[in-house]
Amino acid sequence: MTNGFWVGGRLLLLVLAFQRRPRSITSRSTSTITIVRPEAKLHWPRTWWLLKSGMHWLSHHRRFVVAAICALCAGVIIAVHFFPDFPFVSAIWRQEQNFEDFLQREGRKTATRPDFVFLGIDQSTLELPPLLPEEVAQNRALQLMSERPFPWSREVYALLLDRLFGAGARLVMFDLLFNPPNDGDPALHQALDRYRDRVVVGANIDAANANQIVCPNPVVIPPPPLADDRVGFVNFWSDSVDGKVRAIYFTRSDRQLAGQELFPGEEVFESFSARALAKLGHTADVPRDGRLHQLRLSESHVYDPRPLYEVFDPKLWQANYADGAFFKDKIIIVGASAQILHDFVVTPMDLDTPGPSLHLQAIAAAIDHDFLRNTSEATDLILVCAAGILAWALIAFVRRPLVCLIALLLIAGAHLAFARVAYDRIGLLVVAVPVLTAFLSGGFLSLGFEYVLESMEKLRTRRTLERYVSKNLVKEILENPDSFYSSLRGVRIPATILFSDIVGFTTVTESADPEALVKQLNEYLSRMTAAVFENAGTLDKFIGDAVMAVWGNVSSRGIAEDARCCARAALAMRRELQLLNRKWQAEGIAPFAIGIGINQGDVLGGNIGSQAKADPTVIGDAVNLASRLEALTRTYRVDILVGAGASELIRDEFHLRSVALVQVKGKTRPVEIFTLIGAKNDSGDEEFLQRLETYEAGLRKFRERDFTRAKILFSKFLEFYPEDALAKMYLERALEYEEQPPDESWNAVEVFKKK
Repeated sequence: MTNGFWVGGRLLLLVLAFQRRPRSITSRSTSTITIVRPEAKLHWPRTWWLLKSGMHWLSHHRRFVVAAICALCAGVIIAVHFFPDFPFVSAIWRQEQNFEDFLQREGRKTATRPDFVFLGIDQSTLELPPLLPEEVAQNRALQLMSERPFPWSREVYALLLDRLFGAGARLVMFDLLFNPPNDGDPALHQALDRYRDRVVVGANIDAANANQIVCPNPVVIPPPPLADDRVGFVNFWSDSVDGKVRAIYFTRSDRQLAGQELFPGEEVFESFSARALAKLGHTADVPRDGRLHQLRLSESHVYDPRPLYEVFDPKLWQANYADGAFFKDKIIIVGASAQILHDFVVTPMDLDTPGPSLHLQAIAAAIDHDFLRNTSEATDLILVCAAGILAWALIAFVRRPLVCLIALLLIAGAHLAFARVAYDRIGLLVVAVPVLTAFLSGGFLSLGFEYVLESMEKLRTRRTLERYVSKNLVKEILENPDSFYSSLRGVRIPATILFSDIVGFTTVTESADPEALVKQLNEYLSRMTAAVFENAGTLDKFIGDAVMAVWGNVSSRGIAEDARCCARAALAMRRELQLLNRKWQAEGIAPFAIGIGINQGDVLGGNIGSQAKADPTVIGDAVNLASRLEALTRTYRVDILVGAGASELIRDEFHLRSVALVQVKGKTRPVEIFTLIGAKNDSGDEEFLQRLETYEAGLRKFRERDFTRAKILFSKFLEFYPEDALAKMYLERALEYEEQPPDESWNAVEVFKKK
């Protein structure tokens, strides 16, 4: 397709170059008959005419159509903002979300904070490993944890606070709901009061129960609990489609919880993370706009839980935590990490991120101001429109499909690279999938339209050229233009040439009805050219009612096979004419008789002519001899004559009959010529082929000057075929030479001084 646009212009020149002037046959009167070429008068189906008209309009409004395609693609994407529930639209934006998740996984992450520790209530903590009785007896926390299954007495958490803060912890957060009353609540209340400025506990907004807020019970945190700076909601809001958590609320109001908009002056609840940030002195870093803030997450499993029970096990406290030195200045979150406690969320990074770990990531993102933000809807629309315009400009003005394809892919890759850089550097999520969908769909559909348009233009050009030029020549021009043009600069090649002409056509035109004769001639030429095409020949030209065809100039199947194809075409012409003559006789129309000359030899192939007009044709002695042989069919009263070169190449597949040794005008050496009887694999007249041996023996005797023996053999052959013209001719000559022998220079060669 890359060369298609250039070839198109050359083809238009070829149409002009190959057009012939209308041939005319002038009778003795002043009337003129115009011969229309057989393929020039075609009856196109109406659908083809409509298609051709449509393609003509499209080719003249190509840029407009490409603009319409790109605008349609961009318009569909823009409709996303107006019909978000439409399946196709939803799929596009879902893919955009998947792309953003990919950036989360592969792009820059929020820095991991080494001072964050997650103490998890994991399966090992719930089951407790085997402990020595004296170890349990000496440890109040282990006693309480061993007495009954989880949930334990809340005195355990009071003891935990004493142990952690005694080790120098900076902040302890409980991602737990101390809501139902439990023994140990007073002890926990006292511990929370002791460490009031360094502890945070969780509350929950129960979405399944009309957004009821579940707070620690009054013993643990006196009312009102949400007004206490130690209490914050622990909820994460996941995506309604895929259930992934990508963003969190740091603050929410009571009106927001009721599904209404945020208004100034209303009661605002702070999240668990917001309370922790305030305790850490990062109050100014807490987003208080009541909106979801998308997190740039940390590495996968960055804050893996440490078993809670290890804090109370003296051996592990010493071995793993250096007698508590590990916890100095640490920010510690305590929460569930066992699967049975169901405190896991799905994020773009992991399918099973523990809730406490995600709180730590939210705090880290807030401290580093490492949130993500999307481009605005207005920017998205502008980018989608710009993508459509860019696709249109690329396809409409860069008329090279391969370049356009590469440019489409490079631009798409550049946009993805820009989106990655924007994500990593400034946390901006540049819309990608809708933009690339509009750009690539518009570009590829436009390229598809260009391909179809060019294919139809090539088909239309092919159909037009085939009315004036041989079909295989058109195919070679369209499919291999460079090699075709270079090969026609002039080259000597072996070829087989066929000339076919109607016998006595000039006489027929003097009395025939012009319109009827043109119709008959077109029907005849159509059948003859079809025989050429069906046997891989090149229709070189029409010369009046004559046909010139060539094998081996445009493409060759080998010298011998080219000659055999030519012979098959000649036999096909004979059969087609017989069928046509029977049809015409039934219609009361005078039949045609034809002469065919076939010759093989080296010819000069090239663009022959002037700068204004040239024909791709062949010239040379082999061509001239083929023309002379066609003329000699009248002399020897046979329909096909084959030269010596061609006869040697086809003899193994076809039956040939010797005709004469001739020296035509322009030749200094005689050549032997034959007539083509038929193919050996066809069921023919076996008796005739057997009797033909008698004729061939008589001809040999004739050339050996044994005229008496030749006379006997020809007479014997004529007993069975009394109307055979060749045998009668040679019998007459044998009788003549028997009575008056020729001089010693006679060599049985017939010399023709005229063409």
